[in-house]
Amino acid sequence: MKNFTSLSEIKESLSAGSLNCQSLVDYYLARIEKNKDLNIFLEVFTDLAKEQALKVDAKIADGTAGKLAGMVIGLKDNICLEGHKVSASSKILEGFVSLYSATVVERLLAEDAIFIGRINCDEFAMGSSNENSAYGPVKNPRNTNRVPGGSSGGSAAAVAADLCLVALGSDTGGSIRQPAAFCGIVGLKPTYARVSRHGLIAYASSFDQIGPLSKSVEDSALVLEIIAGNDDFDSTCSSVAVDTYSEKSNGEGKKKIAYLKEYIESPGLQPEIKANILALIDKLRAEGHTVEEVIFPYLDVIVPAYYVLTTAEASSNLARFDGVHFGYRSPNAHDLESTYKLSRSEGFGEEVKRRIMLGTFVLSSGYYDAYFTKAQKVRRLIQDKTLAIFDDFDFILMPTTPSTAFELGVKNEDPTVAYLEDIYTVHANLAGVPAISLPMWESKEKMPIGLQLMAPSFKEKDLLSFSEHLMQNFKD
Repeated sequence: MKNFTSLSEIKESLSAGSLNCQSLVDYYLARIEKNKDLNIFLEVFTDLAKEQALKVDAKIADGTAGKLAGMVIGLKDNICLEGHKVSASSKILEGFVSLYSATVVERLLAEDAIFIGRINCDEFAMGSSNENSAYGPVKNPRNTNRVPGGSSGGSAAAVAADLCLVALGSDTGGSIRQPAAFCGIVGLKPTYARVSRHGLIAYASSFDQIGPLSKSVEDSALVLEIIAGNDDFDSTCSSVAVDTYSEKSNGEGKKKIAYLKEYIESPGLQPEIKANILALIDKLRAEGHTVEEVIFPYLDVIVPAYYVLTTAEASSNLARFDGVHFGYRSPNAHDLESTYKLSRSEGFGEEVKRRIMLGTFVLSSGYYDAYFTKAQKVRRLIQDKTLAIFDDFDFILMPTTPSTAFELGVKNEDPTVAYLEDIYTVHANLAGVPAISLPMWESKEKMPIGLQLMAPSFKEKDLLSFSEHLMQNFKD
């Protein structure tokens, strides 16, 4: 069976009668089994996927199938599916079975998507390499000695390895876009509040956002169209009307595009990535677009501000995992205090414990104003400056990552080095705006290089349309 790159290709084969959903699911199940060494799937929904495929085939036959009939989706292990385990790839939630499905899952199922499995990720979505999982690291299918990125590294690897057509991930500071860039696929982070977070295990609630990882811009647009919109179960979810993202629109009009001087001139940016970005800027200008350099003076504080705020929120959100209510309870506990201490010490991984302690510290008496309050002020400065840029420009163009995928194990010793992997992606989360990573180039080592575009809040339709134009006309 061919490697399908979009749902439209699958639907053509379904219409022609050369394919049905049952054979498609069997194909992906065989691919998952063949690629077990990549350590992508924590649980394969074999029976569920086959049952769903049978039902969707029947709906296709009688003409009642939904928009996503034929789309096989992988689910990051921090998004709930009723009756199935969800662990955020943490020992502390080992064996926990969800009592309900996330809103995004329900909306996708209503349009006849087929879920094929639960996918490995960094524990509680904390990491940039997928090496922080309690179930071991995921390998990059493009080079198994390299990381796939994180925290949605398993989701990106699943799509890149053709183990499903689309995967859902969550993006707190780049956790969809960075692995998409490392694995050579499309990764979309919607506007904050565009997609319901109901059923997503929280890391940092004012940053987290669910989004799709896919092989094509058109599939990301279609999935977003289905999952976006107001939700009574999420009070932060926006009631702004959902655009028809999947409808083709003209992405070829002349655009005004900004690029940030400090981002391009950062000494940490891999020269090969910088050269590709600058070459694209020249090509865009030649096509008639206005592309201008803009000063953005907050690059040095953007990562520290992000980590102060997200760890503070994580410290609060993860307090519920205490060895008492649900999840892992230490067998060595002998009273209430030891239950708390031992269950959390044994149940959480090193990176999660590090971030909880950091978050507790920045919220503590005597340090709250010095760190948390100051970081909130920096966040507002970044948001205001970003919105001011969008007063004059349609998009902001930048690298997705400072380098291509690095080798497994090389950045584990010093966490601050790993944190700098987020230097180009946290901007969109701090500002709350949508952003996308596009697989535009390959390095000399044949590793993917991603281009990142940001747009004003709720302008996903414009972002997706122009992304499609870039992919069709400038992708190497």
